[in-house]
Amino acid sequence: MSNSSVITVEHLGKMYHIGLAQKRPATAAEAVKQILGAPFSYLRTHIGHLIADKQVQASDSPDIFWALRDVSFEVKQGEVLGIIGRNGAGKSTLLKILSRITDPTEGRVIIKGRVNSLLEVGTGFHPDLTGRENIFMNAALHGLKRREIARKLDEIVDFSEIEQFVDTPVKRYSSGMYTRLAFAVAAHLEPDVLIVDEVLAVGDASFQKKCLGKMNDVAKGGRTVLFVSHNMAAVEHLCSRAIVLVKGRKVIDDKPSVAIAAYLQSPERGEQVIETITDRKGNGKLRFTSFRIEDMSDGKPRNIVRSGDSIKLIFGYTAAPEQNKAVTASFSIRTNIGLPLILHRSNYTGTIFSDIPKKGEFTCCIPRFPLVEGRYDIVACLHDGDEIADLIEPLVPLNVERGDFFGTGHSGQSQYGLMLVDGEWSMLPDDLCKVDHP
Repeated sequence: MSNSSVITVEHLGKMYHIGLAQKRPATAAEAVKQILGAPFSYLRTHIGHLIADKQVQASDSPDIFWALRDVSFEVKQGEVLGIIGRNGAGKSTLLKILSRITDPTEGRVIIKGRVNSLLEVGTGFHPDLTGRENIFMNAALHGLKRREIARKLDEIVDFSEIEQFVDTPVKRYSSGMYTRLAFAVAAHLEPDVLIVDEVLAVGDASFQKKCLGKMNDVAKGGRTVLFVSHNMAAVEHLCSRAIVLVKGRKVIDDKPSVAIAAYLQSPERGEQVIETITDRKGNGKLRFTSFRIEDMSDGKPRNIVRSGDSIKLIFGYTAAPEQNKAVTASFSIRTNIGLPLILHRSNYTGTIFSDIPKKGEFTCCIPRFPLVEGRYDIVACLHDGDEIADLIEPLVPLNVERGDFFGTGHSGQSQYGLMLVDGEWSMLPDDLCKVDHP
């Protein structure tokens, strides 16, 4: 561990038993009762557990699940470390170990200084206490004296924007109010290490921006921040470094742009086979067989898309010998409740395919993907002349995450609109926006 390192993680692993039938005693009294009632059975069972735990740590038994495995890294003072990965990658488990909520199965963690964590909405709050009382309780648990808490109280309440409800029991708070107060408390108690999970997604866009600014201030003050988020734009602009977890293992530890690129290109799903889909319409003269998304710059596969990304949609197909010589390819994107957002057909851009081979791919390049974060469905269609040859709705789901569409760090606000569009604002004469028409 270097002298400047605030956090050192060495070969960290966390293992869980799957379907463990034998219930272990929860209290000392239960353990004594089990021993007295069946001493040989107790010893056989629990010595067996100890042996089994050692064995499975060195094996891949189907009865265990490794949430983390052999994870090592260091975080220096003042660093903002982003931790990214898909659901189930081990991010929350890692934060719980760093926050001392759970113990690792193997490896060790060394942390210098006081840690404050914001992992779940309402964590550490007593529902029957008021917001004000919970502020004092949380601060006291972190070792602050009452006069120190009183000095920061107005600042915490002002930041959380819940002054009107500060003397109301928190069990009556909405999830957004919980989040505001919890973050305000966590960020203003001057921890040496601040750990923030995706819980900020509960808040509205303006408050999220406020929280990101506060985390930046915390880091500039020489403190360390660990930030877990699916907001890639926030990770890229806030963090000085990022690690990527895949199935419990660290696969990348690099600057945010490199880590995000690796995360977006993660080959966990690979190319999606469409040929086996039976719920489709059309005369069958052309049929979709596969679909994948690639990065326009390097051709690497993409399983997740960010707003503003330059991507290629690639549709594999097969064609019957008698197909028409005028083929049109198209796709549309809808919300997951069926609201149409985009329709793009090859003939819209003047492209009609003729004399196509019996097997191949249609590719559509999108220089800047225009949708905000969310889950969408892609619908694909091939026209054989004026007839539908193959129509699959939906073809595949599409997951979009926040990106830097505008090049300013602003990712748009999904609650106000689903589409992003280029535009320039000015107070100059209107000839700024004049366009030369042919």
